[in-house]
Amino acid sequence: MGRRELQRRKREQLIEEKGVIYLDNVSKVYSTGAPALNNVSLSIHKGEFVFIVGDSGSGKSTMIKLLLRELTATEGSVHVMGNDLAKLRHRQIPRFRRNLGVVFQDFRLLNDRNVYENVAFAQRIVETPAGEIRRNVPAILATVGLAGKYRAKTKQLSGGEQQRVALARALVNNPAILLADEPTGNLDPKNSWEIMQLLEEINANGTTVVVVTHNREIVNAMHKRVVTVKRGVIVSDEEGGEYIDED
Repeated sequence: MGRRELQRRKREQLIEEKGVIYLDNVSKVYSTGAPALNNVSLSIHKGEFVFIVGDSGSGKSTMIKLLLRELTATEGSVHVMGNDLAKLRHRQIPRFRRNLGVVFQDFRLLNDRNVYENVAFAQRIVETPAGEIRRNVPAILATVGLAGKYRAKTKQLSGGEQQRVALARALVNNPAILLADEPTGNLDPKNSWEIMQLLEEINANGTTVVVVTHNREIVNAMHKRVVTVKRGVIVSDEEGGEYIDED
């Protein structure tokens, strides 16, 4: 058995045993000395839908940055799709991130390009052939309800439509994991619910979904797994959980 095949099998075994996301006694202290996470352990398995909740400064965003390999842990280890992220070389990070779709509160769209080009951009980064792009982009835009908007500039869209473009861009490369950081933070209640329904449909098709949110109403209504973070520590992890008020 070759080295690469052995490594692949080890990654698959870790995913099977520990989950597609596995934090093992992770602590993160910033260069200022401020602690963000303290001895956090967390496993998220393939196909789960998990909310991560907590007040500002609780460590939620730090956790997302660790999963994206924007940051590295001060102590402990972070594994995503069987990869020990601390061991990734800089040149390996872009390939690793192809496993992840990411949606942010502020959309982060290319405002000088139309809807089609925003989504196609994600495919070009991973060198998808042009013919596949022409098939994939209209298909994913139809999935998020934007089939008729492909020529529109992003500035012409409502907030809910912009978030749908961001979602389409995150999904077009068929990621194993979708990370959504406050995806409804800039949306009204109607659009918030529509985005969450799309995330639920995506999860039903097999994608692991992790949502960081402050939206108490949505968390309490959806009855998913809820991980509550307070001052850098996981204080609750419940299936069918609710948003817990911090003291």
